[in-house]
Parts: sequence; structure tokens; C-alpha cells
Amino acid sequence: MAIKTLAGISALLLASASVQAAPRDPLAPTGRWSANTDGRAATPPMGWNSWNAFATDVDEEKVLASAQKIVDTGLAAKGYRYVNLDEGWWDHRRTDGRMLVRADKFPSARTADGATSFKPFTDRLHAMGLKAGIYTDLGRNTCAQAYGPNEPNLPRGSVPEREVGLYGHIDQDIALYFGAWGFDYIKIDGCGLRAYGEDSPLVRAGRYRPLAPILDLDSVNRSNIPAVRAMFAQVKAALVRADPDQDYLLSLCIWGSADVRSWAKDVGNISRTSDDITPHWTRLLTNFDTAARRPLYAHPGSWNDPDMLFIGKGEFDADHLTEARSHFALWAMVSAPLLIGADLRTTPQALMDIFGNAALISVDQDPAGNQAVLAYDSDDFQILVKTLADGDKAVALFNRTAAPMEAILTAQHLKLRDDAAIALTDLWSGASSSFRKEAKFKLAPHETLVFRARGPRLLTDGLYLSEMPGSVNPAADGITAPMADPTIHRAVVSWSGTRGAGQRPLYAGWGGAQADATPYGRELAVAGKHFTAGLGVLANSRLEVRNAGYRQLSVSVGVDDSATDAAHAVTFQIYGDRRLLATAAPVRRGAPAKPLSVNVAGVKLVELVARSAGVVNEQLPIVWGDAAFHR
Repeated sequence: MAIKTLAGISALLLASASVQAAPRDPLAPTGRWSANTDGRAATPPMGWNSWNAFATDVDEEKVLASAQKIVDTGLAAKGYRYVNLDEGWWDHRRTDGRMLVRADKFPSARTADGATSFKPFTDRLHAMGLKAGIYTDLGRNTCAQAYGPNEPNLPRGSVPEREVGLYGHIDQDIALYFGAWGFDYIKIDGCGLRAYGEDSPLVRAGRYRPLAPILDLDSVNRSNIPAVRAMFAQVKAALVRADPDQDYLLSLCIWGSADVRSWAKDVGNISRTSDDITPHWTRLLTNFDTAARRPLYAHPGSWNDPDMLFIGKGEFDADHLTEARSHFALWAMVSAPLLIGADLRTTPQALMDIFGNAALISVDQDPAGNQAVLAYDSDDFQILVKTLADGDKAVALFNRTAAPMEAILTAQHLKLRDDAAIALTDLWSGASSSFRKEAKFKLAPHETLVFRARGPRLLTDGLYLSEMPGSVNPAADGITAPMADPTIHRAVVSWSGTRGAGQRPLYAGWGGAQADATPYGRELAVAGKHFTAGLGVLANSRLEVRNAGYRQLSVSVGVDDSATDAAHAVTFQIYGDRRLLATAAPVRRGAPAKPLSVNVAGVKLVELVARSAGVVNEQLPIVWGDAAFHR
């Protein structure tokens, strides 16, 4: 069934709601992991995308030459599998709705009947051992049509023929792209739901039909979140029908709008957390920040995407190797997709060596699926720590500034004992070193030092839950009114320069669940007692935690000292496979943390629930302090 109008979307949402006798209690335990696991994204995807190198000026020769370079240089053997088309491939949509390929740019798509087919193109990529990706938009029209109307290779023909987005054609297009043409990956942009209102100059000029915007990057309150989410859910259902073996990857690209940083984990495989990256250091800071504080919203099957790698241009070219290495290391630490955006036909070897760093690829692709957690956070310097599947830690020391810096790494940052030797392996040079308690490092401007660390753990018989964010899912994070995160770096952007009032906070997610911090970035503290490990979340929340064979769960629960609400009490409950295991008596701000210890032997899914009646959730952050699994 194709949804053809916004009224149709609204009708679908109303019909769906009407069949339910009452809304489901989001805090009620389900015994089921609710984050997405469909598709092929057990680890973040790796590959190449045409946009940063070629924009819309893309053709078959450029793409296949890049694919051959991936194979010939050994990058394919290291995991770079996806070769993804971005904008520039459409010719037009026929009157029967079928999409036609621009055969003058992709000659292998020509067919005797003029219908065109990408099947020869995808067959060739598959024969090379690679996967094929395609691009579209959730609306009728695309980003380049809106913001680059004079770019080459835009769709041509009449107004209806140039409507090449999914809107009104979801089932038809997905069946064509995946069922008939054999694509494995789809990136779905959202400009068609944002840029074609009646006041658009292009619409007023008669070049495109109006479509009332339901996405607004500047204001989450002006986005129709249920409608956008429903459309992506329809895409996912179409993918399952067209590719029943689930050999697909769904990429949501709505740039952190519509509160997508909170719900994309339940729908797709990767999701853009920000607007486009550009080849500028300050823009890297913005895109990195939108993902770095969201480790609990990334899991095997659903990853945060701070956008493609821009290594190869501007401030990440071969004359800026420090910045290029930082770019790659940071993306690996936050378990981001590693999608090369360079023209590989001319990329210098020094940059190819960065793409091929096997030690950092291993960090990105670690099967535990834990995004790094911020162990030290400031505007100038950050330490990120990622727990790996074999128990080692990856640690990055990140100098955000344009000045040299001296930094100290402690055993506490790593959650390792400070009375024993900690071995470090430099993931750029391979050099080995060790330290006890703490070590001092000098960093050049914009440098990121990154190591693999090994030593005796503080918690000898298990893991803190904050060390395993890939197994913790905020099924309900307590947020009732999405707000833009003010901690994300605000850069001067290339598309507007210093026109207007400047970049204001854009990306909703402020107040989301955090590892080792409160929802608002403070240290966890209950009645004056600080917790260096734990989960911070708002009241009226439910966290799902996968249990990989641990026997005991211990935690100290309470209301965080930063809460502005001292009147309302919170009740903490622990469930195992839907069965209530423990309840703590209600506590208010100022009350000491209450310890809980429960037997979870044989339990597959633990659920941590914090309830409070009549409260404004955003005023009541709570703490699961020292939450840990034990063997």
C-alpha cells in the first residue's frame, strides 16, 4: 500500500491508534529488546559514497573505478564493502511510476525497451565481492533539486517526471531497487519533506509541486515526528517484503531533525545525527559532538552516523594528516559508519594508509558493539573509552583546540586498577608502553592519540553497565518535550557563512540517557555521594539491558542531586524477562542511594524502570549508580 498524501499518513496514524483499546504503558516490561536488529548491520557499515567526491556529477566510470581501487588496494579485504551512489543517477519517473536511470551516465543500464535497469551495474559490483548502495528522498523531490538547482545530472522532464523521491511510491521503488535491481543499501534523505512548501521560490516558479513541510531542521516542535517515523516504518516494511533474507541496510538521513537521534535506533540501521559534514575542522567538531554523547542510542543493528568521512579534501587532505587521522580515529571510537568520500582514483597513499589502518578498523568493527563513552569531557579536550569484546579498552585522547596540549590519562578513566601496570599499544605507530596510576601525554593541535589498553579491571568479576552501552537500550528515556542539545559545537557553516544570527542549537536529544553522567552532562551524585560509573536517565524511564550470561546485578539507586524537583518520589524496579525481581522503596532528592542486588542467572533481558507520578520528567534526573553485572 502506498501512502500518497499527508492526509493519508495522518489517516494511517489515526487508524493505527484506534485499534488499540488503550495506549501501551511505555514503562511496562516487555521482555523483548526493542532496538532494531533487522538488516545487515551487526557492525557499522564500511565502504564508499560518491557525494563528497563528485556531488551530482557522478557516472558509471567514476563509480566502478573507485570500486576497483577499493579491491586493488586491499581495502575491500579490510571490510570496505558498500559502493554507494548518491544523487545524480535519476533520469525521470515514467507515467506508470517506474524510475528510469540516466543511461547517458550509466550506459550499462540501457535496455532494449527503454525501461533501463541497474541490474548489470549491481551484478558487476557483486562480482567484485562488493555491495551496492542507492540514494533517494522521502519526499517527492530531492536535496539537489532544492538547494543545487543548477547542478548537473538533475532529473529531467515534466514536473511529475522530475518527482523521483519515494513519496507516493515507497512500495514500487523499494521493490524495483532491491527486488529487481539488486541493491543492498539505501540512503534516504529528507529534503523533499522540508524544502517544497508553497512559499518556496522553486514552487512559486512552477518548477515543482508544493508539499507541506513536515520536517524542520531549525525547530523540532515544527516537525511532524509521528508522520516522519511512520513513513520510515513503511520503507522498512517494504524492504522486508522486497528482500526477505534481510540482506539490506537502511540509512536514515534527516540530519538530526524530528528528534531522530532518539528513535532511529528502533527503525533503521544507521541514522544521521547532524546536518552535512564539510571539509573544515570546526564542522567536524559539530558532527562528532552530535554522536559522541549518544552511546546508549547505538547498538549492533542500529548506529549513530555523524556523516561520511571527508578525508581527502580541505582541512583533511594530505597536507593536514593530523586532522585526517583524528577524523578517522574519532569515527572509529564512536562506532560510526566508515564511508570514504574521496575520489580514490587520485587519493594520495598517505590518506589511503589512514583508510587502511587495520587496528582502528578493528576498533570500529568490534563485535561487542559498544560506542565509546566520554570519560573526560570539556570544550578543549576529551577522553573517550570503548570496551572491546576481548576485555581490552580502546582509548582516545582528543585535542579539540588549535594549540598544543599536555594531558593526563588515569587508570580511573579506563576503569582499571591504579596499582598495577597498564599496557598501551599506539594504534597509529604500533609502539608499546605502560604506566601505573596515570600517564602524561603531549598532543599537537587537533591531534588524537589512540591506544589499545590492557590491565586488571576495577570490577574483577564483571562489567559496569556503562562499559557496555551496546547492550543497554533506552526503550523510554523519559523525555516528554524534545529539546535541542546546547552542548554541541556550533560552527560557521559553509552554506550560509556569517549571514543571519548564526547557528543556534539544532539537534534534539538534550536530556537523553547517558553513561557515567546525568542526562544533562553532570557527574552522577546522590545525597553527596558521587558515582564514577552508572547510568543517568530521567524519571519515568525504562532501560533494556541484554545479559550475556551474568549471574548477579548490583546497583545503587536514587534521585540525582541536580534534580530541581525535591517533592516527587521515584520508585525503582528491576525486571528479568518480564518478571519483577526487585523494588526499592520510593526516594526523593536528598535521600541516600539505596543498594539493590538481584539474581539474574538465566535471565536474557533485564529491564530497569524508574516511575514517578505527576512529575515533570525533565526536572527529575535519576541514577542507577555503579550498576554492574557480575559473574
